[in-house]
Amino acid sequence: MTTKQAELDWIKVADVEQLPEGRVMTVTARTTSICLSHFDGQWAAMDNRCPHQGGPLGEGSIEKGVDGACWIRCPWHGWDFDPITGAPPGGHEDTGQQLYDVKVEDGEVFVGLEPEPDHERTVTDVMAETFSNWGIRAVFGMVGHSNLGLADALRRQTVAGNMRYIGVRHEGAAAFAASGYGKLTGKPAACLAIAGPGATNLVTGLWDAKVDRAPVLALTGQVQTQVFGPGAFQDIDLLAAFAPVTKFSQPVLTTSNHAELASLACKSAIVERDVAHLVFPDDVQTVPSDADATSPAGRLGQPVIQAAADDLEKAREMIAGAKRPFIVVGHGAVGAMDQVLSLVEALKAPVVTTFKGKGLVSDSHPYAAGVLGRSGTPIASWFMNECDLILTLGSSFANHTGIEPSKPIIQVDFERAQLGKFHPVALPVWGEIGAFCDAMLSTPHQHADQAEEIAERWAIWRAEKESRITDDAGKGLGAAVVFKHLSALCPENAVIAVDVGNNTYSFGRYFETKGQRVLMSGYLGSIGFSFPAAMGAWAATQEDPDYAGRPVISISGDGGFGQYAMEFTTAVKYGMNITHILLNNGQLGKITKEQRAGHFPSWQTDLVNPSFATFARLCGGHGIKVTEADQIADAMQQALAHDGPSLVEIMTDMELV
Repeated sequence: MTTKQAELDWIKVADVEQLPEGRVMTVTARTTSICLSHFDGQWAAMDNRCPHQGGPLGEGSIEKGVDGACWIRCPWHGWDFDPITGAPPGGHEDTGQQLYDVKVEDGEVFVGLEPEPDHERTVTDVMAETFSNWGIRAVFGMVGHSNLGLADALRRQTVAGNMRYIGVRHEGAAAFAASGYGKLTGKPAACLAIAGPGATNLVTGLWDAKVDRAPVLALTGQVQTQVFGPGAFQDIDLLAAFAPVTKFSQPVLTTSNHAELASLACKSAIVERDVAHLVFPDDVQTVPSDADATSPAGRLGQPVIQAAADDLEKAREMIAGAKRPFIVVGHGAVGAMDQVLSLVEALKAPVVTTFKGKGLVSDSHPYAAGVLGRSGTPIASWFMNECDLILTLGSSFANHTGIEPSKPIIQVDFERAQLGKFHPVALPVWGEIGAFCDAMLSTPHQHADQAEEIAERWAIWRAEKESRITDDAGKGLGAAVVFKHLSALCPENAVIAVDVGNNTYSFGRYFETKGQRVLMSGYLGSIGFSFPAAMGAWAATQEDPDYAGRPVISISGDGGFGQYAMEFTTAVKYGMNITHILLNNGQLGKITKEQRAGHFPSWQTDLVNPSFATFARLCGGHGIKVTEADQIADAMQQALAHDGPSLVEIMTDMELV
């Protein structure tokens, strides 16, 4: 061994029997990809990347010329290289390959590399550090050929303990997980994809985040800048594709101010509660950079908007003059619930939530009157019908909620465009909801305490629910009995991600909250949301101190779970403690009912399903199937107690909702 060879780091890359005579293979030493060859009793190693278009030489072949010389041939376009010199047949030095020393000892093959140099800081290192400084603590995605430099920068942040990376099976799940994380915490998570189809797979989940005002950071790879435009493999105009779904979307170029670009993306997601998007061309990701990362210090103001004094005075007059005020809380009030409940208790008035706001007010609160609208309770609609003033806080007046427009309405929202969006209201108030409620606390009122009346209405509704528990048409269990048990067993601090369909309507109607947070695909109503969103919520319980230790539950039908069923393996891989409640009725039940309601025949809504409980066990999780009502409680208790992902498959009747 020469002096130079003695100074190398010798790294085992293969056993001799792994590579027969006359063959090549790809091996990895540290992070270096190498083409290892075995020919004419010799061993050789060279850079695995063909200089033409990056073809993997280790997947090629050894060819012999007419003169008996050996050549390593690239499998992509047939370029040849001498395994001993690395030179092509023509001898052009600028297309020659880097060679590595090889030795064989005791049946093992070693490649000698220079001692590993210090990591050279890159553009994506600067940006990943900036993301971390802005509080990006979770990244969901798929690593691929056009985001490798960016992925390595994220890997370094993960190794340093600054963020958590979760590799998913489909990019759509990554976007839904990031959306769920943002809906729960109000802080952005990131989703990562490659160029082309990887990026476009994100779009549905990003639309879910956008329309529900959840902050998300989308990071997409892109083809090299030199092949933009003419139709290279996986080259699509990502800025155009993402323009409708993003508030901020920019390419990362060699000339960009990279730290500032990363800061602007994070700030846009946080302040606008929207989707921010960055496009990373492949060749830009590893460009060296000595720039410093930036942080949010000095860039964010307090998010308190005080309503106009005249509006506050008018609101006091309307509340003071009402005999039966009625309070509606939407998801927009999520950050101000302490102030909202203080006002509710001061006014002693019934408070309901929109379905999207379910859980913001515990159903055990003495003034809680359930959920208003299609997915709601008769308690809520009764008090709305009997009221003479509606005070809505952070509600968008969605048609599913059905707030009665003929009633006098005070609408309070921190988004000015939401005020009177669908029809005029008596008093639109632009301001932060918590500040408004604080200002109203001293408002005098002469109406009676409605707590006793609320309790009476709850008693009527609970008796009705109890009467439905034993319904049985011989086709499966009813939703009332399922959610009776879940209401009793669900931990009060749980985060619950729900899907769409009959199962979700029944959840809104029957499940009684006691402090749980509920996540849903509110305005997009996307099937398949619940399990990926639960993965996002689980990540929040690991990374956000405000949610540490909270159990995570997801609920869906068989149609919804089938959309991203393989993400159950993702949950197994990362040890996610998620309990999934699956109501299996063998079809897209809500669509079947819509067909009937429209006087169409039921068509193409039936489903062929595996045993989902068995599927969960095959994936490495806990799975149990329920066919009888007396099995529900034990099955749920087992699943909730399981340390890791679990699934309870309940065979249900779509008519009993």
